[in-house]
Amino acid sequence: MGRVRRLFVQGICLLLLAACSLPRGAALQSEILNEAAVETPSFQVVRVTRESVADLASWPVTGWSGGYNWFAAQRGADSALIQPGDKLELAVWESQENSLLAGAGSKMTALPTMTVSPEGTVFVPYVGEVLVRGLTQSAARNRIQKELKDISASAQVQLSVLAGRNNSVDLVGGVGTPGRYPLDGRNESLMGVIAQAGGIAPDLRNPLVRLHRGGQGFEVLATDLLETPGQNVRLRGGDQITVVEDMRSFNVLGAAGRQERIHFETEHMTAMDVLSAMGGLNAGRANPRGILILRDYEASDLRPGDSGPDMRQVVFTIDLTGADGLFAARKFRINPGDTLLATESPVNGARTILGLLGTVIGLSSTANDV
Repeated sequence: MGRVRRLFVQGICLLLLAACSLPRGAALQSEILNEAAVETPSFQVVRVTRESVADLASWPVTGWSGGYNWFAAQRGADSALIQPGDKLELAVWESQENSLLAGAGSKMTALPTMTVSPEGTVFVPYVGEVLVRGLTQSAARNRIQKELKDISASAQVQLSVLAGRNNSVDLVGGVGTPGRYPLDGRNESLMGVIAQAGGIAPDLRNPLVRLHRGGQGFEVLATDLLETPGQNVRLRGGDQITVVEDMRSFNVLGAAGRQERIHFETEHMTAMDVLSAMGGLNAGRANPRGILILRDYEASDLRPGDSGPDMRQVVFTIDLTGADGLFAARKFRINPGDTLLATESPVNGARTILGLLGTVIGLSSTANDV
């Protein structure tokens, strides 16, 4: 009888060792955080609660600027202004005989197309350089006609303007038909020009609209541009617009529905949003008390106290088994580059041991009941 008992104990020990060596989908929370208890840990552990989440929101943002750089829409005049590089087509009508401009038997003279110089002038025969930069088409026509009065009192001018680089915008990509589009006035909107170019390409995931102007870059999510009229800014000549995918992302690992890199779906995503995006927790494996968010900070971000991290590497912990943790998860923002790890439940080890034991001595139902 004693020998049987010894063999039984030895068998259980072997099963325990076997269970410890079985592969798992994720680490236990205690395995990851045990270093925090040593005298000089290499990372900081911060518990996310309803009380602390407001202070954590003021910590430095990692992975991006923390918000898109955009500006408010302003209304301009409907008429365009002539700029260097525009082309002017000029026709002069005269009623008098022996015109200096018109040929014999003709009352109209079409002058060769003129390009506005970098100084903002065009050359008109018998008149010289005429400044037209900054004038509307009507004002430029009146100025040229006034200058021609000295050589022909009856001269009347017809003027048309073909927009050049400084009165056009470039749609570089991410739209149906990229290209250069002239501005019909000073009130041409961003959405209006995108519509002329065939709209935003439908295959772009979470499209981001970028505008380059005067050496500065601005960007806004297309969803915000469509939903907020104040974001639909007016364009200026020389603007360059491109539509790209929002590349901000985070990683999800462990006992989760998905284990992969996930891209941001909106400008901001909370821990609760991420849990939904990754398909929730694996009901048979995950430890709802052990949701960990791993984040790296720069040395310049360190702010001892509640206003910032004490160490460059921080592990935020969330307990989803209570209302406190659930409400905190709805407020705690995930940053680009974060890693969310759903840790393994320690109960799985006990289930494994009892399952192996049940296989040997016929107690499989016990393992399932546990």
